[in-house]
Amino acid sequence: MKSKPLFTACLLISTLSLAQEKKAEKSKYNQELATSLGADKYGMKPYTIVMLTTGSAKIEDKAKMGELMKGHMTNIGKLADEGKIVVAGPFLEKNKESYRGMFIFNTKSKEEAEQWVKTDPAVQAGIFSYEIFPWYGSAALPLYLKHHDEISKENP
Repeated sequence: MKSKPLFTACLLISTLSLAQEKKAEKSKYNQELATSLGADKYGMKPYTIVMLTTGSAKIEDKAKMGELMKGHMTNIGKLADEGKIVVAGPFLEKNKESYRGMFIFNTKSKEEAEQWVKTDPAVQAGIFSYEIFPWYGSAALPLYLKHHDEISKENP
């Protein structure tokens, strides 16, 4: 009877060991992928974050505001398709900094990120202003965009 718990423990250890080996096999370093993504030895790279803030313009015309927001969304899609933007989205709560949303741009150049954010019709109209910050994150970040269309039924 005492051998049954010992057998179960050995089986559990063997199963865990196999699971760890499989995980190690799956996470082998891929030099080609790392190079294609511009990864450093840590799998990271520089990006630029743009924090959209509430701008100075107050547009009361709902049709005009709708048109600007549609242009804002179209511009985000265009920048994503061009590989310039890897993350974009609004904040879900008001905050003391008046941050409305953020972009993570696939560039380490603040100047280049500023050129790209200025293509946004809502920024041009003064609905949004922005702050720019250098940032260091996973070089694999752009890969999630390839799968976004597979999980979204509708576009905003």
